Amino acid sequence: MKNGILNRILFVIGLIVLADPLFAQQNALFSQYMFNALAINPAYAGSRNVVAATALYRNQWVGIEGAPKTGTFTIDAPFSDERIGMGLQVISDKIGITTTTGLVLSSAYRIPMNDGSLSFGLQGSMNNYHAGFSTVNLDPSGPIPDQAFQGDVNKTLYNFGSGVYYNTSRFYAGFSVQDFVRNRLNIDTISDGDITARQSAHGYLTTGYVFPIGMDLNLKTSVLVKGVKGAPVQGDFNATIWIKNVFAIGAEYRTSADVSALMELKVSPQVRIGYAYDKSITALRKFNSGSHEFMLRYEFSFDRDRTLSPRYF
Repeated sequence: MKNGILNRILFVIGLIVLADPLFAQQNALFSQYMFNALAINPAYAGSRNVVAATALYRNQWVGIEGAPKTGTFTIDAPFSDERIGMGLQVISDKIGITTTTGLVLSSAYRIPMNDGSLSFGLQGSMNNYHAGFSTVNLDPSGPIPDQAFQGDVNKTLYNFGSGVYYNTSRFYAGFSVQDFVRNRLNIDTISDGDITARQSAHGYLTTGYVFPIGMDLNLKTSVLVKGVKGAPVQGDFNATIWIKNVFAIGAEYRTSADVSALMELKVSPQVRIGYAYDKSITALRKFNSGSHEFMLRYEFSFDRDRTLSPRYF
């Protein structure tokens, strides 16, 4: 009975991902999105004025077979007197019967403005998309085999996105759109009807501010609003308290989805580690023990005489 329930959940997850974008967002999500900004907005590239590398791993809905498991590595750096930023992202995302692995190249041009800078960015992506329909365990007693599950999908998808980003030492705001090209996700031989699954453009609006609340305390707030055609707009609201710019603890609310606890530790001027635990507030909470997310960031300093100043974003 338990395996039957898990198979149904796995099947539903697969349908959500493979079906028309009316049902759900297709791109991976992270609770620590503020440390994965390059994956959301290409205009972020080089904005920290150092070579920064970040690794994130998310194990979502622990206890549900086929639940999402996502890993990403990003690295970005400034060039040409910090006017140009370049970034690279490697991502692996597995959910249900689908696996996506790929590369994203980002570039940004920065314009100094008062105490901050305004950036415009472009990105190009190449992803290998695999859907293992043949691995779905269908009812063998069915009278006619379902032809939709007889062949796997294995495609290379090319896409692009753009964004704008403004930041100061304590404030940032950005807007970006990804996946402009509506690549087809199912088998090419299937008729081009309403059941055709395609990539759909995703929009991201982000902003954040750090409030000084004491000599050794800062309140860091951030908001991420995500939208895709046909799906409800979703918002992530985050607040963390920084103690002596070394340790942070906070919470997050994702509308109609999760509540989260977060922590971050600045091990050294160059190394940061983070962790987030999400608890579902939907019906899925009955079937999983939560989601775990781990972050590691390293900032390279090739100039020994240069001290890395505190950066919140």
